[in-house]
Amino acid sequence: MTLSELEALCGEQGMPRFAAKQIADWLYKKKVTDISQMTNLSKTAREKLSQTCEVGAPAAAGCITSTDGTRKYTFPTSGGRFVETVMIPDGDRATVCVSCQAGCKMGCKFCMTGRQGFHGNLSAAEILAQFICIDEADQLTNAVFMGMGEPLDNWDNISRVIEILTADWGFAWSPKRITLSTIGIPDKLKAFLDSTKCHLAVSLHNPFPDEREEMMPVQHRYDIRDIIALIKKYDFSGQRRVSFEYTMFAGINDDKRHADGLIALLKGIPCRVNLIRFHKIPDSDLNTCPAGVMEIFEQRLQKAGITTTIRASRGEDILAACGMLAGKVREDQSTGSECS
Repeated sequence: MTLSELEALCGEQGMPRFAAKQIADWLYKKKVTDISQMTNLSKTAREKLSQTCEVGAPAAAGCITSTDGTRKYTFPTSGGRFVETVMIPDGDRATVCVSCQAGCKMGCKFCMTGRQGFHGNLSAAEILAQFICIDEADQLTNAVFMGMGEPLDNWDNISRVIEILTADWGFAWSPKRITLSTIGIPDKLKAFLDSTKCHLAVSLHNPFPDEREEMMPVQHRYDIRDIIALIKKYDFSGQRRVSFEYTMFAGINDDKRHADGLIALLKGIPCRVNLIRFHKIPDSDLNTCPAGVMEIFEQRLQKAGITTTIRASRGEDILAACGMLAGKVREDQSTGSECS
């Protein structure tokens, strides 16, 4: 619940308005798991709350650890499905990659999540559980909404989670610690840009609309040119960043023509392009782009003045890398809260 929702709850329960901040403090700073632990509320108030409210979050159903230290957690959802959450350690940084849907509607050709279809939005509580119920919860420095699902397709719950994460009465995180990745849904993207100061990452993958549509069917409905035009209306020259995710496929989007198309498309936007190595998935005719070709592509963008990096692959051996989250779990993989 957000603070306004907690205030409404207190009104319904006959409790003073200020009790909402006390409850928020117990929930989001002290992270209690039982209403009886909220000791600055009267015993009568606690008993009354316990009759209608529940505190806590689902524990991870399993966790496996990569050779590079990346950890992939599996969480159950209220719909009987599982979603995956990835924790990426990197020096003094610990980044959690959070899922927002069970499956995905977008059907990108290169993504394992999209292959399972769409099975429902996660609630704000199910999304927050991925922050609270991992072993590294107290060490997290950053969060990216880049896991399973399209965040802007679940904007009502994502916006509530971002409010809880960044509000003084909530987790009190700086919005600079949070990045939202999206294929681009114009009205929801505008709402995100207007209401938050979090960073933005756009899944682009091809600068030419007809070719992009072959890999990303959503292009037919949400034209990348319209998304770029919207982004150009906002200021990304300061602390807020926009990046463009570009997965490279051998012989598909990795030549000079595509590099120059990308340069032309992004002209005038102070941004970063992240080049991503494609991780081969079953029954796909797409192939991994050679490292040398990626380096030439990177250099061409850099020469044109676009900050470009080749993203290091993490957690590939545990199927935790970009595009590989599938939300599948077997009984022999469900190891409880301890990582293996």
